[in-house]
Parts: sequence; structure tokens; C-alpha cells
Amino acid sequence: MSAMSPAVRIDEPGRLTVFSAARTAPESGEALVRVAYSGICGSDVELFAGTRPAAFARYPVVPGHEWAGTVEAVGVGVPVSLVGSPVVGEGFRSCQVCPACRGGEPTVCHGPYDETGFTRDGAWAEWLRVPARLLHVLPEGADLRAAAGLEPAACVAEACLRAGVLPGERVAVVGGGTLGLLATQLLRAHGPAELVVVHPATARTGLAVACGASALVTPDDAEALTRHFDVVVEAAGAAGTAASAVRLVRRGGRVVLTGIPGEDDHLTTRELVTGQIAVYPVFGAPPRAWVHAVRAFTAGTLDPALIVTHEFALAEAREALRLVARRDPAVVKVLLRA
Repeated sequence: MSAMSPAVRIDEPGRLTVFSAARTAPESGEALVRVAYSGICGSDVELFAGTRPAAFARYPVVPGHEWAGTVEAVGVGVPVSLVGSPVVGEGFRSCQVCPACRGGEPTVCHGPYDETGFTRDGAWAEWLRVPARLLHVLPEGADLRAAAGLEPAACVAEACLRAGVLPGERVAVVGGGTLGLLATQLLRAHGPAELVVVHPATARTGLAVACGASALVTPDDAEALTRHFDVVVEAAGAAGTAASAVRLVRRGGRVVLTGIPGEDDHLTTRELVTGQIAVYPVFGAPPRAWVHAVRAFTAGTLDPALIVTHEFALAEAREALRLVARRDPAVVKVLLRA
């Protein structure tokens, strides 16, 4: 295979190149995927800006850890029946043998961090080679534009699994961005009596309701709901949002943290102990979370297309990154078309 096609590479922080990449044959255990859509998230903005921690980035690199596509070819040891299948894929290239991996937690693998789009070339390209073991097959005819949002959905699917929401419980989601709105869709399926999104931009109210929220309140208005909720999922990652999540949950309640704030963010343990509040942090999406997200997508209870607001061609990646970095309330999920 020698066909050339466009791809986007971050050569170093602040320097992005659109170039012609060769389509290469998959090696043993790999699949070659023709990418349909890839997403842009805050971590990609950090990768471009050079603010992502050094241990979690490698340059030069083709970004793109959120994607959906179709298997074009497979390497030795991979079933040929996979060819033609619509797929999404996990990003973590874990060692598979350490205690964390053996225990089903590959996102905290004890080996060196290795993830598609950050340390390995990702999906801001027409072609992507990945270990076939990381693929999740979608139903025939699946909407690949929507499926490109399954990676962030899997991250919050893990949060939902850890939260263990029961029917009739009161639930809040702190953050009305990509993660928060996808979490809202997944949590709605648990049958909560109340599902409130906390977000500073009231312009997101209609979208939050479309995703299953019973209401959207601003952080200021949320102060009146202190100790009101059985479960709170924090999905903003801004300074103070973890502390806000703890204030909102009742004594004996559960809080799940998915956002990654700056190093100056603090959470006091006094409130956790005196309130006997259970806190579950989530870093990435283990396989069980991917299975949960894909099943919800297949069943129709999860539709990431609801939050897609903008699309760009690969050649427009720089403009797309700038749009995401501006944090405009009108911008939620931005996709690149391969």
C-alpha cells in the first residue's frame, strides 16, 4: 500500500503541519482503519500549546484519540471477518501484564504511559493503524459521525459505573461541556428522580435538557442546592469544581471526579470525613467503560451527535483548535472530517 493522504502533525508545541502520509499495511495483530471522523478535546489543545505534562506527550505526533472509522485491512493473527466493520477504539496501549492491567485497570498501567494520539500517531489522518485488540465493533450502518464521540463517552461511562446511580436518586453533573453532557445522557438511563447540570452558561440549557437533564443551574444558583444530591459527577476540571461537587452531595453520598484541574486546585478532607462522602476518581476509560458506552450507543440511549456543533476538514485543523481553545459557549464538540 503506497497511497498518500492528508494528515495533521504537531511537530512541537505551537507548530502544526498538514502533510501527505503514506498508507501502510497493518502489522501482526493490527488493523488498518479508514478514519471517518475524529474529535478535538481540551487535551489536544494542551498538546498543541505544550501545556500537557511531559510524561503524557511525545513530539512529533499525529493527534487524535477520539475517532470512528471502518476497518480496511488486518494483519496476521486478526480475523479477516473484521474487514469492513465500523469501529471505534481504545487509546491506551497498556502492558497487559502488570497488576493494574490484569485487574482490569489498564488506564493506570504500571508501565510507561502510551496512548494513541499522544505518544503514538492518532486519527487526525485518513488512515490509522491500531492493535486490533483495542477495537470495538459497532452495528452495521452505525452513524460514524456520532460514534466519534464514543471515546469521551467511555470516559464518563466509567464515572457512571462507579457512581452506581439507583432509580429515584437525585443526581447532579458539574460541567455542561462534552463530558458533562455525555454523562447526562448516560445517567438519564438510570432513572434518576432529578438530574441537574451545573454550568455557568445558561445558553446550554436547551442542549442539557435535550441530553436528559431536568434543569441547568449556574454555579451561583447551585449554592442553594448544597447537600441536596445523592450522587454528583464532576466533569469540568476547572479550579474549584471538585470542591463544588462535594458541597452539593448529601452526607453519605457519592462523588465521582473526572476533570483534571491545575496543580493549585485543592480539596479538603475534613468535609469528606465528617460527611462520610465517598469519592471516586476516574482517569480514562477501561474496557468495561467502552463496553458500556458502545452498548448505550447501540441501544439508542446515548447519541454523541447531539453535542456536535462544528465540523472542519483536516486541512483546517489549526482553525478548529483555535475555536476549541476559545471556550465559546456556542462550541461543544468539534470534529475533523477525514
